[in-house]
Amino acid sequence: MEAEPQVSDYTSWSREGLVARVTELEKQLKDQASISQPSTLKLPKRPFDPSRYSTTLIALKIAYLGQRYNGFEHHANNATPLPTVEEELWRALYKARLIFPTNTDGKTVSWEGCEYSKCGRTDKGVSAFGQVIGIRVRSKRPLERTSTPEEHEGVAGTFGDDQSVAAVSPPAAKGSPAIIYDAVNDEINYPLVLNRLLPHDIRVLGWTPNLPQDFSARFSCRERRYRYFFTQPAFSAPGEVGLLDIDAMREAARHFVGVHDFRNFCKVDASKQITNFQRRIFHADIEEMHGHVAASASSPKLYAFSVHGSAFLWHQVRHMAAALFLIGQRLEEPSLISALLNVAANPQKPLYDMAADAPLVLWECLFPNPDEGGGSLRFTHTSDQPDLIADLWKLWRGRRIDEVLAGSLLDVVIANAPIQYPDIPRQEPTKKDRRRDYSQKVFDGGDAPRLVGQYVKVLDKRRMESVETINERYRRRMEAQTDVVGEGAGC
Repeated sequence: MEAEPQVSDYTSWSREGLVARVTELEKQLKDQASISQPSTLKLPKRPFDPSRYSTTLIALKIAYLGQRYNGFEHHANNATPLPTVEEELWRALYKARLIFPTNTDGKTVSWEGCEYSKCGRTDKGVSAFGQVIGIRVRSKRPLERTSTPEEHEGVAGTFGDDQSVAAVSPPAAKGSPAIIYDAVNDEINYPLVLNRLLPHDIRVLGWTPNLPQDFSARFSCRERRYRYFFTQPAFSAPGEVGLLDIDAMREAARHFVGVHDFRNFCKVDASKQITNFQRRIFHADIEEMHGHVAASASSPKLYAFSVHGSAFLWHQVRHMAAALFLIGQRLEEPSLISALLNVAANPQKPLYDMAADAPLVLWECLFPNPDEGGGSLRFTHTSDQPDLIADLWKLWRGRRIDEVLAGSLLDVVIANAPIQYPDIPRQEPTKKDRRRDYSQKVFDGGDAPRLVGQYVKVLDKRRMESVETINERYRRRMEAQTDVVGEGAGC
């Protein structure tokens, strides 16, 4: 039997002795408490070790609404008033530790070591529903262990498709189970991970694994498809001024099909030193968009200039759309397209304005499927469809209600006060009045027409310098700057 603890008899203790005893016991309790409580010291976080993970080259299919962004492409050391889509993608990929760039402080965008490529470089305000990027990301595929020289002998050529981190594995021991790995079902759900980190107007729609080692989202793409949306009528004006001749636009669009020199339908970027402006267009047409419910009885029809091509020059689609709008307004004939494509007769581009940015969408990018002879690369679409649809529904509904309210207000105004233009004498018109009443209204895809005064035909406008002259001037300026830097370095 255990001995019972002895109980002290404090009845005979003096007051001073009792105080000393209580103080001693309190000290013992504090010492015991400090020993029993866990340490509050925080251990330093273990640094993330990329070498513990395998990687894989994948393609991501991305959609975004471009109005809040300064275009897709991020330019280092070039501050922009708005963020770029590429910056947001990089932040999400880096925060999720899906990429391991070799030259970044965690804040500076760097794709070095990521085998990154992009299909399209949309400009400020332009949207995309089928943008594609290629990138090497962290994978759940089991990391193959490094073999010894003895194990390596006789198994040459057995490298996996992940040569950045995977090493040769020796033959499996007899009786050991083979590693079964499904490149889709056993992999990280990349769309789900990234959509939780991206802004609401940038969404990853799908992804695809098992790409060729030489895959490039830019150079492997076989076809890019764009849509430029517009309304009929194009703008509000008395009579039929705002109506577009859709048949004439369709006739003109057909001239784009085939291989042509599009130097008169683009903006020349001298820094690229482009000399070949030939591009192949597979399809060009004006298509009525069905399935878009009108907000009110006054809502116009919706059309799109749909164009498919192997590749496009800078601002090419917006220049093509601008020319079609001039033809639709009957300011130009459909033959304008053929004339501008004839670079022998018109080697220098006339100075005409391109169409607005907001209605343009990079609709789809098509890639050859290495597993199917002539088929297109298939994307595995995100499994979190309910959440994705809910997010997009919220985004759509807010803008839809704005459209309904604006359309209803327009209906009220039209019903209660029909627009009339009576010939009422008035005081001497101001300069603003004369410009509004006598200027030609030109539709450029924006919300309202531009006032241009007396219209000048495109082929009668002032011409730019030739492409050769622009490229040569830039080349000389760069050479001069290089010479100045070289002289300074030698001082």
